[in-house]
Amino acid sequence: MLANPILDKLTQKLSDQYSEAELILKAEMAQQIIDLKQQKNALILGHNYMEPALFHTVPDFTGDSLELSRKAAETDKDIIVFCGVEFMAETAKILSPDKMVLVPSSQAGCSLAESITAADVRKLKEQFPGVPVVTYINTYADVKAETDICCTSGNAKQVVESLNSDTVIFLPDEYLAGNIARETGKHIIFPSKTKGTDKDVDVQLIGWHGRCEVHDQFTVEDIEHVRATYPDAKVLAHPECKPEVVDAADFSGSTTAMINYIRDNHLPRYLLLTECAMGDNIHAENPNREMLRMCHVRCPHMNQIQLKDTYNALLFNQYQIIMDEDIRQRAYQAVNRMLQIG
Repeated sequence: MLANPILDKLTQKLSDQYSEAELILKAEMAQQIIDLKQQKNALILGHNYMEPALFHTVPDFTGDSLELSRKAAETDKDIIVFCGVEFMAETAKILSPDKMVLVPSSQAGCSLAESITAADVRKLKEQFPGVPVVTYINTYADVKAETDICCTSGNAKQVVESLNSDTVIFLPDEYLAGNIARETGKHIIFPSKTKGTDKDVDVQLIGWHGRCEVHDQFTVEDIEHVRATYPDAKVLAHPECKPEVVDAADFSGSTTAMINYIRDNHLPRYLLLTECAMGDNIHAENPNREMLRMCHVRCPHMNQIQLKDTYNALLFNQYQIIMDEDIRQRAYQAVNRMLQIG
């Protein structure tokens, strides 16, 4: 009986995605998580890429990396369960060191975060002394600790422009850097890929070679194919996509910016070039809008996080984020500077 309100909600939103039997089981598991959350004074944060049955039931807050970072910093709960990948949970720990922070899977990594090390950043700083370093939030804490300020896909341009510097080191996403370079009018170089540093160019963005393994797969041909079949479809691309893909799209923005675009534009059909689960979550809230997505392209790390994993993390306090305090304090400076900007 206790699970009925949740089951009603899931049935209303997700009956076209799950069988009745699956919905019953997921509603029961969600209720157990909610009960346990209350018993343990826990906060659950859910990224926009979470699978629909989780996304629409157990999180206290849902959103993108920037929104959830703010919620982590503001909470008075004893435990934070971050339904997202490891670097996101690390960011919560950086901002809330006195809280127990849990990530539901020990396998929830990130190809971007793993593309660069703290030693790589130190080497770049030696190569370009005095140049401010911006790191994407999709990095691990030891990398953040070596940098001046962090950014998300939602505020990257604003962060770069806030530095008032002709030259900026922007790490580690190659494509996000390329898109920001175009928006800010900066010439971009990749010292990790080429010899020399283009010293004759006064205005530079110094990038890295990291790529999101999901967004890297989307192509201009994908967009052309969909437009040939659905001429009225609006194409939304995440800024982690290739610059030529972003150019071909109708809109580019963070996951929350995409959600807001769809909410504010009452059009019948959209193609989302990002993790497939987000399209499912948007469709559940907007059943009159058709979400075209390419579900053969999935994030294997985000997909590690399911309801059962979330329950076990909270029940056993497992997969705690443990961090060296010196690294945390230095990383905090970079994250907090970002939050002060917006």
